[in-house]
Amino acid sequence: MKTKNALRAKPFGILLVLLFLTSCYSVRFKTVEGVPKPDPFSERNDYFRDMMVVEKDTVINMGVVDKDFTMLIDDCADDGLHTVEYRNTFGGILLNAVTFGRKRQVRLKYVCMKPSN
Repeated sequence: MKTKNALRAKPFGILLVLLFLTSCYSVRFKTVEGVPKPDPFSERNDYFRDMMVVEKDTVINMGVVDKDFTMLIDDCADDGLHTVEYRNTFGGILLNAVTFGRKRQVRLKYVCMKPSN
C-alpha cells in the first residue's frame, strides 16, 4: 500500500516543483538612449553592476473593482528612467491568490539616467 501512495505523491511533487520554478521571473525594460547614473561604490555582481539602483519592495492594496494601479517614481523626474526591472515570485502569486487579487507584491529595481550637461 505504501508504494501506491508514493506513486500518487510523486506527480504532485513534480508539479509543485515546476510551479515553483516557473512562477519566479523578471521583466526588464531598458532604453537605448542615454547613460545610466553611475555608482562607483557599488559592489553588485548582477546586471546592475556599476549603476545606481533604487529598489522598491512593497505590497499594494487594490479594491475589487480597480483594474490598474499607478506607482509614482519621482526620483528621476528631470533625467528620466534608464532601466526598470519588475520581479514576480511564487510568494507574490500566493498572496494575490489568497487575497483574491486585493493585495499584490511589487518588486521594482530602476536606474535613472545620468544628467546631461
